[in-house]
Amino acid sequence: MPALPFALVAIVCYLAAGLWQSLSLARRVTERPNWVRGAGLIALLCHTLIVGVAIIGPYGLHLGLTQSAALVGWLVVALLLLASLFKPVLNAGVCVFPLAAVTIVGVVGMPSRMIESGVSPGLYFHILSSIAAFSFLAIAAVQAALLGFQHHALKRRHTGGIVQVLPPLTRMEQLLFELIWCGMLLLTVAIISGFVFLDNLFAQHLAHKTILSLLAWLIFAGLLAGHHYLGWRGQKAVRWTLAGAGVLVLAFFGTKFVLEYIFHYNA
Repeated sequence: MPALPFALVAIVCYLAAGLWQSLSLARRVTERPNWVRGAGLIALLCHTLIVGVAIIGPYGLHLGLTQSAALVGWLVVALLLLASLFKPVLNAGVCVFPLAAVTIVGVVGMPSRMIESGVSPGLYFHILSSIAAFSFLAIAAVQAALLGFQHHALKRRHTGGIVQVLPPLTRMEQLLFELIWCGMLLLTVAIISGFVFLDNLFAQHLAHKTILSLLAWLIFAGLLAGHHYLGWRGQKAVRWTLAGAGVLVLAFFGTKFVLEYIFHYNA
């Protein structure tokens, strides 16, 4: 099945949804959350087909850099659209939708040849829990960036524009920590399942990913402990969230890039 037509539809819908959400944040157009969700859903359905074609192969799963990025993009959008029905998180689509479009461009234009063959059910569970954890914490990073902007603007007494559209500061912080808690629980499951189902998490091709994942876990755990016991919030919460997400990006995509494009490692 040719993926290009579905890719074009998904990219156009993602960019349209992201652009409209950006303009509504800037108060250039009226808010249309249902329209944004509709465009995002159409893009997500096309994205689903693209991910299926790109990942599922006759000899195993293709889980190289671009396929993994497309899968993460798909899950982040799915979680965002679902959560937006209950929580005011659709503003994160300003970053999420365009980045999802970029992952589609990558997987269609530069598909990786890395194949995960002979994968056990336990390893599948580890992979899926890792991707789910990364997806929640990626949304948390976008939420942190919006919170940081809002906090900075309110400090300078700028109460117009985007700040007027965003939920109250306390609600934004509450959403941030809810996302971090969900991501941390999944990241904990992913790390434990890795130790259980992988022969050696500190093998040469996995060591950097393992160490960086543990470091990210410690950063987010430190943030949650600081928030609970010391009342950390505001810019401190933003900085810790972005630092943890940055380390996780290096763990998830940095190691894949090095293995595939520098050492030409094929699982």
